[in-house]
Amino acid sequence: MQARMANPALVIPDALQAILALKAASEQGGVPSLTMDLAHLRASQINGCSACVDIGTRRAQKAGETDRRLFAVAAWREAPYFTDAERAALALTEAVTRLADRSDAVPDEIWEEARRHYDEKALAGLILWIATTNVFNRLNVTVRQPAGSWEG
Repeated sequence: MQARMANPALVIPDALQAILALKAASEQGGVPSLTMDLAHLRASQINGCSACVDIGTRRAQKAGETDRRLFAVAAWREAPYFTDAERAALALTEAVTRLADRSDAVPDEIWEEARRHYDEKALAGLILWIATTNVFNRLNVTVRQPAGSWEG
């Protein structure tokens, strides 16, 4: 597979720096980096972004995430490997990524469970990270960025 064009964030001056600045800002929320990695992987799976699944998996492994947990992210509800806080983050990730799938895109029960585990600053960071992941996904999927084309 070959990309249709260069990634738009590389074509437009300053675009990549702006996205990376948003990524860096999202990390200031205090959510554990492995939880952020799981959220990134789940959103990328939902959006069919092979490039982000690839790089996200490799980064998580490098940070110490286990293969068992990474393999189970797509079935996190049935897998016993995740904490309640991680489950709340994954549920929020799915809701925010699939906004058009239901009339109440982020239902109160998902919100309240996330709020039970994360304070306002952490929730802000997590939401910004989910949104940033969705930006990366949409850019890569649109131009058909192949897996393995980014190092990280």
